[in-house]
Amino acid sequence: MKPDLSIEIAGIKLRNPVMLASGTARYGEEISHHCDLNQIGAIIVKGIALKPTPGNPPPRICETPSGMLNAIGLPNIGVDAFIKEKLPFLRQFDTRVLVNIFGSTVEEYGEVAGRLEGVDGVDGLEVNISCPNVKEGGIAFGTDIGITRRVVQTVRRATTLPVIIKLSPNVTDIASFAKVCEEEGADGLSVINTLLGMSIDPKTWRPRLANITGGLSGPAIRPVAIRMVWQVHNAVRIPVIGMGGIVTTEDAVEFFLAGASAVAIGTANFINPKVSLEISEGLERYLESRGLKNITELIGAVKTA
Repeated sequence: MKPDLSIEIAGIKLRNPVMLASGTARYGEEISHHCDLNQIGAIIVKGIALKPTPGNPPPRICETPSGMLNAIGLPNIGVDAFIKEKLPFLRQFDTRVLVNIFGSTVEEYGEVAGRLEGVDGVDGLEVNISCPNVKEGGIAFGTDIGITRRVVQTVRRATTLPVIIKLSPNVTDIASFAKVCEEEGADGLSVINTLLGMSIDPKTWRPRLANITGGLSGPAIRPVAIRMVWQVHNAVRIPVIGMGGIVTTEDAVEFFLAGASAVAIGTANFINPKVSLEISEGLERYLESRGLKNITELIGAVKTA
């Protein structure tokens, strides 16, 4: 009998614990030519705002040692167009769909969440709080614990959908932010978003990104992500989706051992768009090799003593 990879996250039942991370698979159509969406646990679509946004000017991506920097700027078609133009494609697949949402004000988060309430094909929300708050002088929502609390409160009031908050790693104590999210009704946490970074071209003396700084992702951030997943898992009772530099099955196993109940694959999709399927199959083989019957036997099983 094969090991059971099914898992329930925030009330959402998944066939396996491997997801496509937001931003790396767009709205699903492009990657579906290479990755069978019916065989993954869930797709988290790219960030959706209340209105369309163009994103940042290029250059918006640059390669770094064991990773990449991006300052895409969350270009998107807006929530109404997403529901009308993109969701119909995703409904044909037997997989779960989480919509990543963001706003420029606390109120916008609530409005986007409300628009998605009751929409066929939306199984849950992932809330990106690593965005500038225009009313607070540009400070990122997710680096101010008071504003984080308000965002979670606002989204929670606006929807009955499962709410998963995507935490920023650019804080001194991520566990305290996790606790606030749990207190205000979040159903789960995504850990982690990208780390703030910068790269300069020694030939031109200019930043490699037009935005100057960007989000660092890829294998370079994996040890930081695993540490934060472990800290968050030990601080709250709600489930954690681990992400940050996962490329192989062994990478994913590290996240489960640290306390993740599921994993999301991001930057690795640019190298190998079938990597999520390969990791899912690899997890099954890994469990068999260890004599384990269920993926839940790995969650938080790291031996620290």
